[in-house]
Amino acid sequence: RVQLVESGGDSVQAGGSLRLSCVASGYTSVSATMGWFRQIPGREREGVAAISGTGIPYYSDSVKGRFSISRGNVKNTVFLQMNSLKPEDTAMYYCASDKLASENWSRASAWGRWGQGTQVTVSS
Repeated sequence: RVQLVESGGDSVQAGGSLRLSCVASGYTSVSATMGWFRQIPGREREGVAAISGTGIPYYSDSVKGRFSISRGNVKNTVFLQMNSLKPEDTAMYYCASDKLASENWSRASAWGRWGQGTQVTVSS
């Protein structure tokens, strides 16, 4: 059974940076896409970024140019470097993993494996 564990969430001031990490344990396919979503209470889970098994990144328009997703040297690790953070980035951030078509990366319903989340709070 695959488990995803996120870390790195914290409280920072606007303009600051954070680096989120996600480690997948159990069986993971090297071709699986890994991604990051975020959610605030009462809102749908929003796709932030994803990276394919071959290293192709995808970003939502709201974070493009500020966030960077990468895979670790070990294939079951993914990072989200978040720079120039804004108060509207405040959310619970979730790591996800699955094999899926790239055009579906931003749809939460397309992903089958999720972590428990790590909280990011950005104050103005």
